[in-house]
Amino acid sequence: MRLQTDTRGMTLLLAMMTALGPLSTDIYLASMPHIGTALGASNASVQLTMSVYIVAFAFAQVLHGPLSDKYGRRPVLLAGFAIYLTSTAACVASTSIDFLIAARVAQAVGVAAASILARAIVRDLYQGARAGRQLAVMSTIAGLTPICAPVLGGVLEALFDWRASFIAMGLIGAVAALCMIFLLPETNKNRQEGPISIASILRSFGVVLENGAYRSYLGIQAFSYNGLFAFLSGSSYVLQEIYGFGPTQFGLIFAACSMSFVFGAFLGGRMVARRGLDGMIRLGVTCVLIGGLGQVAAVLAFPKATVALVAPEMIYFLGIGFLLPNTQAAAMTPFPERAGAASSLIGFVQMFSAAFVSWIMAASLGASALPLVTVMAISGLGSFAVFHLTTRHRGSGRF
Repeated sequence: MRLQTDTRGMTLLLAMMTALGPLSTDIYLASMPHIGTALGASNASVQLTMSVYIVAFAFAQVLHGPLSDKYGRRPVLLAGFAIYLTSTAACVASTSIDFLIAARVAQAVGVAAASILARAIVRDLYQGARAGRQLAVMSTIAGLTPICAPVLGGVLEALFDWRASFIAMGLIGAVAALCMIFLLPETNKNRQEGPISIASILRSFGVVLENGAYRSYLGIQAFSYNGLFAFLSGSSYVLQEIYGFGPTQFGLIFAACSMSFVFGAFLGGRMVARRGLDGMIRLGVTCVLIGGLGQVAAVLAFPKATVALVAPEMIYFLGIGFLLPNTQAAAMTPFPERAGAASSLIGFVQMFSAAFVSWIMAASLGASALPLVTVMAISGLGSFAVFHLTTRHRGSGRF
């Protein structure tokens, strides 16, 4: 039996697919220092398991979206889940850091299909503020992942070792794959004509990028996500090596910050019908600006106080909860026939820029949290600036 549109089951399944990507980064954060010890690798090499994952995830999205526009969502999802489960098993079996890095590349290629096509399916089924509300509900549910995953990863690391987190990834991925196979209908009713090729994919992206509003929302989301990913990639080192917390304590602090994201997504889903997509985005860019600049000021004034790092971060995460669902919905609204391509390009820019941020974190982290909070401040400022400088491109902002 297939799920119907506007049912809780459909929302839950799409949220589960969306959450699989963050799960594959967040659950092993607490194990990163221990992976280096177990495999005889440097901190920079272990950090590569994160950055190469993001790069591979970014490039894989370039293909998944257009392929699903041509052949449908389900065939691409089936292939993606098969790759993900196989490569996750390879991560568990890794005996060297090089093998783990290679397995993480394949893992990213597979899971990218689930994350990107969940958004495309939303555009297949909804539009405008209704799509924003659906994405906000999905984000609220999927937001439990960054809350629970680091805590679970910390517990698994304390009880077993770093491989336990990858075993958990595989089990959760298998459940998501089975649910998709038996419950998800094909939602792409506007399949593109003609053969698929690199040229046709590039043409599809070109059509999307010609839209000024799309470019504006793309920039807003990319900047704000860079700050989020700076915290994702740098917080494990900062909180454990600089502030002296253990894996479980790190997971709890990370969960507290993530609760702000969940609250922002939940509140945004309630408010978007009244305020509109741009109204929620305006609120989001204001929060990430305050959170980013506030972190720099607080860390400079109180360099060893955990609350100086965490409290402004919670404001930043609140803004991300307002921003991500609504920028995605606003960007994809004009493209019902190219939802896969529009979603892919959002994901590609988002993750490619995040990979660059991950590289910056690996190269700059030292005895202070200042590199981390500086990147977040620049990201918040950039998101705020793009929003206020692109009013003409975005028109009235009412969708």
